[in-house]
Amino acid sequence: MKKIVLGFSGGLDTSYCVKYLTDDLGYEVHSVIVNTGGFTAEELQAVEAHAYKLGVASHTTVDAVRSYYDRILRYLVFGNVLKNNTYPLSVSAERLVQALHIAEHAQKLGADAVAHGSTGAGNDQVRFDMIFHILAPGLEILTPIRDLRLSREQEIAYLKAKGLDMNFDKAHYSINKGLWGTSVGGRETLRSNGALPEEAWPTQVTKSGTEELTLRFEQGQLRAVNGNEYTHPVDAINALQAIAAPYGIGRDIHVGDTIIGIKGRVGFEAAAPVIIIKAHHALEKHVLTKWQLNWKDQLALFYGNWLHEGQILDPVMRDIEAFFRNSQENVTGTVFLQLHPYRFQVNGIESRYDLMSDRFGKYGEMNSGWTGDDVRGFSKIFGNQTAIYQQVKKAGNED
Repeated sequence: MKKIVLGFSGGLDTSYCVKYLTDDLGYEVHSVIVNTGGFTAEELQAVEAHAYKLGVASHTTVDAVRSYYDRILRYLVFGNVLKNNTYPLSVSAERLVQALHIAEHAQKLGADAVAHGSTGAGNDQVRFDMIFHILAPGLEILTPIRDLRLSREQEIAYLKAKGLDMNFDKAHYSINKGLWGTSVGGRETLRSNGALPEEAWPTQVTKSGTEELTLRFEQGQLRAVNGNEYTHPVDAINALQAIAAPYGIGRDIHVGDTIIGIKGRVGFEAAAPVIIIKAHHALEKHVLTKWQLNWKDQLALFYGNWLHEGQILDPVMRDIEAFFRNSQENVTGTVFLQLHPYRFQVNGIESRYDLMSDRFGKYGEMNSGWTGDDVRGFSKIFGNQTAIYQQVKKAGNED
């Protein structure tokens, strides 16, 4: 009997895949779920029990939360990556680390094939397929939902015919929760106009008024929240999320271009990621030079887009990550913020690497590093080539 590793979430699509692969195709199915911060211990236990009820030969739970941060998320922070200036790449980053671990698991088990439950209508099919092709060349990739072009009703009818008693009621909104944010899809996101109603958001607004917040970064990584230090940034992210999410901060709707060439719209809530990126960027503006910031912006735009399209294994990504890591040497300090319902503001920073030091002058008031004559000479030389161009152009036009 051939072995196949199936990326398994416990939902309708992957439940169908288990029964189809075992009963119809005769595979020995080994399911694996990769936790990127979206499951409780009890939920993971329920998924495992469900997998065995469906008939898998083995089920594995991979705790990938810290590796998710170490391999991907820290670079999204270092680059201040918000796709289309809006979206912190919550789901796209998550799918990549899941695909990496599924491929590694398939190789470890010596599987003959690997499968996932993606449909033919979204980005995930490309991300999973591409990573499997790269990391597990030669393994057959099976995608029953995509290949059979199944409707939800067809999947339900098939599972019921197999005698499976499951709750097949479809929620009004599809929710995907992870460490770096939660996506929300529903009827409002299927068209170009429409806001998600309050009840659609997984985290309800329960806080009012204002709240002071301090975040401490060390070499670009979040290490303390309100003076409480954490051994790993993942713990700091979770602590910040618990504080900020009840304000309704980080809610938005992202409109973007999919890998397969169509426009897509999705709601998301990502209080901690959005606050971290904005706070980190504010600190960088004080401690990095003009050209460090300039090149980081350009590289981050490419990095975020290429990551979104599944190209995490392209070696150029390692090159950009090396630049990002090096740029964080002096990104150490405390950022002061204020939280309000549905919004936040950055009030300032403190850092021993702050380049806005009054030892060198105060912008708009006085300077201590040069004289007025220095500026006169500099201004003349700085504009010299443009002055030559304008004079030559004028003389040429007169001739």
